[in-house]
Amino acid sequence: MNLFVGNLPFDLTPDDLREAFERYGTVTSYRIITERHGGASRGFGFVEMPNEQEAKAAIAGLHGRNLKGKAIVVADAARPPRGADAGE
Repeated sequence: MNLFVGNLPFDLTPDDLREAFERYGTVTSYRIITERHGGASRGFGFVEMPNEQEAKAAIAGLHGRNLKGKAIVVADAARPPRGADAGE
């Protein structure tokens, strides 16, 4: 299951992202999206977890949780979040 992770702190490292999700299960890939020029974080990324139950547990456990000072958004990437929770 591919997960969208938004409202990430700009100083969050890919390893920080992986560690947050590994508490809930196996992580097969993870990445923070960066600017083409300069490589600065764009504040969102993706995490892939092969086990759907573990991925759903990660969504329940991490959505809205504080990660390095910011409440992150976690959702199924197939259905991106909408409204106030998505930072619109």
